[in-house]
This record gives sequence, C-alpha cells and structure tokens, in this order.
Amino acid sequence: MSTLSDPPKGSFRLSMLLNDTRYRSMTLQAIAAILLALALAYLYRNLAANLSAAGLNISFSFLGSSAGYDINQTLIDYNSQDSNLRAAVVGILNTLLVAFLACVTATVLGVIAGVLRLSNNWLVSKLMAFYVEIFRNIPVLIWIIIIFTIMTAVMPSPRDFRGDDPASSMLLDLFAFTNRGVYVPGPYFTRGVGGADGSIINWLLVIATLVGSLFATRFFTKRANSIQEDTGVRPNTLWVNLAIWFAPIIILCLILGLSWEIPALKGFNFSGGIKVGGPLIALWFALSIYTGAFIAENVRAGIQAVSKGQTEAAAALGLRSGRIMNLVVLPQALRVIIPPLISQYLNITKNSSLAIAVGYADITATLGGITLNQTGRAIECVLLLMLFYLVISLLISTFMNIYNSSMKLKER
Repeated sequence: MSTLSDPPKGSFRLSMLLNDTRYRSMTLQAIAAILLALALAYLYRNLAANLSAAGLNISFSFLGSSAGYDINQTLIDYNSQDSNLRAAVVGILNTLLVAFLACVTATVLGVIAGVLRLSNNWLVSKLMAFYVEIFRNIPVLIWIIIIFTIMTAVMPSPRDFRGDDPASSMLLDLFAFTNRGVYVPGPYFTRGVGGADGSIINWLLVIATLVGSLFATRFFTKRANSIQEDTGVRPNTLWVNLAIWFAPIIILCLILGLSWEIPALKGFNFSGGIKVGGPLIALWFALSIYTGAFIAENVRAGIQAVSKGQTEAAAALGLRSGRIMNLVVLPQALRVIIPPLISQYLNITKNSSLAIAVGYADITATLGGITLNQTGRAIECVLLLMLFYLVISLLISTFMNIYNSSMKLKER
C-alpha cells in the first residue's frame, strides 16, 4: 500500500532525476561531486602547467636529504645530519607534546575557573570573571611573548648556580630553574628489554600497563554500579582501584630497574635529566591560560543549563555542595560542555603553530620554516602541513565525538 506522499510507480524517465524525490538528492550530490572534481582537476592542471613553465615539478625526494640544522627540543634522537623527514617527525612530536599538555592544563584551569565563577563568594566570583575577560580578549601570541620574556628576564642563568656560594641553587638538589628552561630528573631503565636500544619498547610496556589498569578499573567500577542497581548497596572500590593502578606499574618498574638521572651543571649549562625548554614552557602556559578562559565560559554555561531543581533535590537528600557539583551537576553539564570543548582542543592544536615566535621547533617551524626555506619546496611542504593538521583535527574530533556520544542521555 502506498501513501499519498509516495511518488507514483512506473517506468523510469530522465526527468525523474530532478522531479522525483527518490532520486533528486542523489542527483544533486552527483552534480556537486562532478563540479568539485572538475574544479580540482582545473586547479591541478593550472598548477602543473605553471610549474612546467618555470622548470619545476612536484617531488618529495627532499625528505630524504640531510636537514643540516639542529633542533633545541627533541623527544627522539636527532642531529643535523639526519634527514628532513626525521626533522619533520621531531616537529610533529613537539607539536603533539605541547598540544597534549595545553589541552590537559587548559581543561583543569577552565573547569576550576568556570565553577568558581558561579561561587557565592563575591571576591572569588569577580576574580574568575576578571581572569576570563582579560585572558580571552588579548591575542594568544601576546601572551606567548609576555611569558617567554618574563622567563628569560627573571629566571637565573646557569652561571648563577656555579661556585661555592652560588646566587641560585637547585630545588631539593633535583630541579634547576633557569632562563634557558627547567631541568628535572629523567627516568631510565637499567634492566630494560633490549638494553639502551630498546628504550622505546620499555616505555611501550609502561604505557600498555597503564592502559590495562585503566580498563581494569573501568570493569570493576561498572561491576560496582551493577551491584548497586541490583542490591542498593555499592561495594567499596577505592582500594581495589588504587591497587590496580599502582601495583602493576610499580612491579614493572622494579623488574625493568627504573632509575633517575639527576641534572648537573657541566660547563656553561646543565646536562643530564630532562630539559623543558623556555619556549616550550611559554607556549604551553600561554595556550593553557588563554584557552582555559574560553573553556571556563563553556563550563559556566553547562552548569547553568542544568535545572536548579536538580541541585535543590540533591540538597534535600543531604548532599554537600561539593558532592552535588561532582555527582549531580557536572555529569549533566558535560552534555553541554563537550561539543564546544572539541572546538577549543582544535584551537589549541592549530594555535601551537605560533611556536615559531619563541623558537620552539614544532612542525610549522621545521617543515614549514627551515626545511621549506632551505629546499625551496614550498608547495610540497605546505601540502604536508595541511595534511598533518587536517589528520590531527579529524582524529581529535572523532575521539571527542565518541566520548560525547557516550555521555548522551540514554533513553529507556
């Protein structure tokens, strides 16, 4: 049986591609796809013709040639004789590092500021409002330069740590804060798999252990939730979860022989341990406090979107204000907070390209800066940069959308 809205059935005619609702959308999409393909083909043909006229061609062989420049902050081994491809990988890792650190820190700052802005304490509320209005209305590039300038002008130089009565000293004889960066103890394994060449394998084992602990704690938490729904009594999972988190990683570190390399002043600078360079710190802090102001507004809007009756009902059950915020308000506010939060994470990743202003070697500074200028392969470098940021942005959006779907209200 057909309804009144269904088109009449009969033999197929070309006019049905536009007049029949069953085919119209597909026809329009096909036309749009053809026009887009033609436009791209025209642009590529125009580009190829111009390059041919200039005696140039598109080639990525430059990635295999020697880079010829040093990088001040690296997560993997690198020297100036390595290839441009390895220099680009170093830049990618540096970009991912600062983006990850800034996303975590900005989220913490944003949640704290967003919650405190709704505080009943007038002074605290106004201070958070001042933070939000000041930091989000000044360009992030200015904050990067301000923080970097303060670090280089205020922090002591390495020579201030030298002598019998130095002007500066290491914190707890473990941490050195200088105008070149912060030096902290660096972990390494004395009995690791594969010796010194297997350091990556050892860290992968550590990461795998932590991931396994995460899934194990989630399993026990879901089991406790199920028991609570069936019996009304929730088992105590605190000590079990703590044991799951700490026992495996401690045992693994003991097996691998975890040790620490302490920074020491040698010559004109500190060596050993891990160096967190000044450009990385400036970029990290600037992106965090700038984006944290935007996240604070998202958090405030999400909290205010929760019905006031929810808070009143929780208070009537005897819950304290802190428990009400953690157990009742924030879980419901996440449904409003997460969608704009995705955009803020994307902004952090893309704003990290401003690292070149303070000399931090991210992917834009390496592949889109030094490598481009040395090789003259502007088109290839820009295409690779576009591809990198596109892939990273899509991955962030995908994972955050999956998390957003898990937080949606489940109807029964």
